[in-house]
Amino acid sequence: MTVPQSRRAQLDPDRPDIAQADAVRADATTVRLGYGTNGFANHRLDDALAVIADLGYDGVALTLDHDHLDPFAPGLTRRIAAVGRRLSELGLAVVIETGARYLLDPWHKHAPTLLHDDPTRRIEFLRRAVRIGADLGAEAVSFWAGVRPEAVSPQCAWDRLVSGCATVVDAADSAGVTLGFEPEPGMLVQDIADWRRLHAALGAPARLGITLDIGHCRCLEPQPVPQCVAEVAEHLVNVQIDDMRRGVHEHLEFGAGEIDFPPVLAALADAGYRGLVAVELPRDSHAAPAVAARSIEFLRAAAATSAASATVAASAAATAGARPTGGEVPADVLCSASTEETATVRYSNTGRLLE
Repeated sequence: MTVPQSRRAQLDPDRPDIAQADAVRADATTVRLGYGTNGFANHRLDDALAVIADLGYDGVALTLDHDHLDPFAPGLTRRIAAVGRRLSELGLAVVIETGARYLLDPWHKHAPTLLHDDPTRRIEFLRRAVRIGADLGAEAVSFWAGVRPEAVSPQCAWDRLVSGCATVVDAADSAGVTLGFEPEPGMLVQDIADWRRLHAALGAPARLGITLDIGHCRCLEPQPVPQCVAEVAEHLVNVQIDDMRRGVHEHLEFGAGEIDFPPVLAALADAGYRGLVAVELPRDSHAAPAVAARSIEFLRAAAATSAASATVAASAAATAGARPTGGEVPADVLCSASTEETATVRYSNTGRLLE
């Protein structure tokens, strides 16, 4: 019979290492897994939510799109309420994602962005996303900068981004909603350093945090993936998770890329992050149920490995009379994710931006 953690400590009060190890294990296994609806593009939203819940996910990253709570279709208030009821019935938490490809322009992917000559429709979209997030009790509303149009100078694009973001932050302040700005490879804000610059330019608003895509960290950040998590811990409000290779912006199923995930999950636990960690596989809708099932099995195994490693480390530290370091991971555990070389990002197929 397995003795509950608190009982184990009670049975041997002279072993503080047991209580300490139990606490670390509990901390490392609290990862809350979600799945992105952009990976269920061929499903009705209600069906997608049901499958995600049936597989055991804790929440959903809801990309507002044509068939998934279209923010521009009639009856928005009624439809928001219906989705809210469904999320409650299924016990799913939610974050709002705004990366729909052709929602605003049927001819041009992601257009207009905050960087275009007329960003009106994008700003209205983001305002509506904030409203939807408020009504659904979303943990965060996530958005990004966009790719700089060739005809727009870097300085002009930056000024437009800061101005547009300020408008969105004002809307979020009024609605009491947390924003997560996502660095995206190939976009004007593509890495953590760019995010810091934007955050500072906006006056470090309290409601503007960071959405961190774990795959993006492997793709182009100079530091190991777990270190990326640690560096933005105080601002982390939303996490997307997927596998990726160095220098290639292509979201891959777990195990198909180069990321060692137990240290990443350990870093999230050490950072005190308790939000959703949502699988981001937007190009796998053709096999969504099977991919989602494999993904949660993989991540649960990675979380168990992370927890076991944390327990061993905590017990060893306690036995030696030292406090567990919590955030230190042996360099060899990071495997390929520990490279410090600078990545030159390329994109598969025709060279178009992949996300």
